Amino acid sequence: MTKRIIVLMATAMSALCMYAQNTLKATVKEEDSGEPLVGVTVKIDGTGLSGVTDGEGNITIIGVPDGSHNAVFTYIGYERENKTLTFPMAEDTTLTIYMEEDEKELEELVIQTTRGTRSIKNVPTRIEFISGEELDEKSSMKPGDIRMLLNESTGISTQQTSAISGNAAIRIQGLDGRYTQILKDGFPTFAGAASGLGLLQTPPLDLKQVEIVKGSSSTLYGGGAIAGLVNLISKTPGEKRELSFLLNGTTGKGLDASMFYSQKFSKIGITSLLSYNRNWAYDPSDTGFTAIPEFDRFTFNPKLFLYLSENTDMNIALNTMFENRLGGDIRYIEGKGDATHSYFERNKTQRHSLQATFEHRFGQGGKLTAKASGTYFDRSIEIPAYMFDGRQISSFTEVAYTHTRDKNEWVAGLNLWTDDFKEKNPGAVGKRDYTQTTAGAFIQDNWLTNSWLNIEAGLRADHVFSYGWAILPRLSALFKVSEQLSSRLSGGFGYKAPTMFTEDAERIQYRDIIPVDKDHNKLERSYGLNWDINYVTSLFGGSVSFAVNQLFFYTYINSPLQLRQAGNGMFRMDNISGHIDTKGSETNVKLGYRDLHLYLGYTYTDACIKENGVTSENVLTPKHRINAILMYEVEDEWRVGLESYFYSKQKLSDGSTGRSYTIFGLMVEKIWEKLSVFANFENFTDRRQTRFDTIYTGTVSNPEFRDIYAPLDGFVMNAGVKIRL
Repeated sequence: MTKRIIVLMATAMSALCMYAQNTLKATVKEEDSGEPLVGVTVKIDGTGLSGVTDGEGNITIIGVPDGSHNAVFTYIGYERENKTLTFPMAEDTTLTIYMEEDEKELEELVIQTTRGTRSIKNVPTRIEFISGEELDEKSSMKPGDIRMLLNESTGISTQQTSAISGNAAIRIQGLDGRYTQILKDGFPTFAGAASGLGLLQTPPLDLKQVEIVKGSSSTLYGGGAIAGLVNLISKTPGEKRELSFLLNGTTGKGLDASMFYSQKFSKIGITSLLSYNRNWAYDPSDTGFTAIPEFDRFTFNPKLFLYLSENTDMNIALNTMFENRLGGDIRYIEGKGDATHSYFERNKTQRHSLQATFEHRFGQGGKLTAKASGTYFDRSIEIPAYMFDGRQISSFTEVAYTHTRDKNEWVAGLNLWTDDFKEKNPGAVGKRDYTQTTAGAFIQDNWLTNSWLNIEAGLRADHVFSYGWAILPRLSALFKVSEQLSSRLSGGFGYKAPTMFTEDAERIQYRDIIPVDKDHNKLERSYGLNWDINYVTSLFGGSVSFAVNQLFFYTYINSPLQLRQAGNGMFRMDNISGHIDTKGSETNVKLGYRDLHLYLGYTYTDACIKENGVTSENVLTPKHRINAILMYEVEDEWRVGLESYFYSKQKLSDGSTGRSYTIFGLMVEKIWEKLSVFANFENFTDRRQTRFDTIYTGTVSNPEFRDIYAPLDGFVMNAGVKIRL
């Protein structure tokens, strides 16, 4: 009898539970067109239940308890929809939800690098977009600079060019850093003598987004964008005031303090970044040399926005930075040096730039943009018995007109770029001063031919004084096979004017390098091709989101500039009688389940130098790289990320081969409305080059540093707080 009662009670409870568990079925569509929206996130508040719409815009969520619940529908570029639903519903009920475009958010997602007004989903050029949310996450990991932000992207690496001072350059698709152009709001700020330090001297707190174009981008931006470009887009004032502070400390003896302020008034707006970054000399491996140098850096970036009329805006920005950086023998830096412990490398830099942008919008889709900037950069590098000391003054001026229609948008413009370098103490090699002036004209057209094909074609003509003309055509196409499947194909030409500011020259502090000569040197010219396939869908009834992007790339550089021995201990920048070609692929996979997201990336790079019938592997270029990120993120509450990065063996410039290695990182952040507390455990397995290889040969007082291909600082933990008022 007792057993029967238990069975009956269990059956009743089971029936009750079954009765209390309901199913939500919905179809989500775009308000204006009625087209289904793929990848819309649907959450039922207070239940932990969520899912993603499938290829037909449908979603099914099972297990919804009885009662009244708020269902939240979110999708990038669309306004959030909240629906109060009461369960149980009538049997076989399928809701239809319409979502409207969020004009403000779509404005934020407009890609600025293409100089047009199209959103990212309608641009034929393949652009990788790093949003403000991702930037906020990365600022918890490396608040002082953008090196980690870029290094963690598939197909991009940062190459350390100084073993003791940390100087670094960015590499895209296996090509040296000089072939990548780094812009700030479309202005070329970090070229020439600044290229080895630009990544380290850019705090991310005032950035709204970052746009990365891989492959030749010289048609729009001129010389130096052979491998691609990185455009750092600053925040602009909104209707609501923004005041944020960031404080961070590291076990690597580092300290970061930043403040950002932004506010819009009736006719003016203001943004301002104030940052102080400090590190004491750090040597975790007891080599006697700094893995992280001692440095002090001060950054101040105020910007004034003038809203002159409904159709006319103007902004003026000042960017200023001072830094003293000292690496070398730890005992020398600590004031305990002697005849043996005497080696050092001191970098003193200051950068000041003034930028102005004027924009007027005409009726019928016309827009005139004028911009100008001037940059002063002063840098000295001192080692025992030698000093490099020079200043670089550059300017950039551009006028462009954009005309936008529903299916066609074209932009045309003229620009003038000047670069003047003066060396203060030329030494035995003689004066290496130079002046480069480049005048250019460009035009680009974006044409939506039909619903499945969007074409972007461009042409630039640059005249580089002393080196001649560069004619740069470019063509891109976006194929929309379906809502889930699309493909982009892009090809273009590029060039780079010769200077001595290369990674190889940076490694030897520009010592004993013969001046670049217009009669001896010439433009490096290139062409490249990118093709990618992108597929987005959802799985298991919409509970799992899935996206994969497969990219293939090829770049050919004719007569590349190389640092070569010139006899008598001197070096010369030579255009070799050969070429560099780099080819490979990038694979990116994204999986999402509720608040859990997995990102997987693989890069294959085959970069070779071919000269006089001999093919050699490009140094410091791993053929294989794998990155994996597992992120658990509850909006406005928690953020937890686990990362790993694998680098295969690399050929070194001394003929040897560096070892493969894997590094891991863990980041945790607790978020409240006005406060966030974070901790980051970078490289917690303590992989560093000094564990499995050497970093120098020779003596402590006269070291010859080898290539740096793995971390030197090892395991470093940082923790801090973000305050939003």
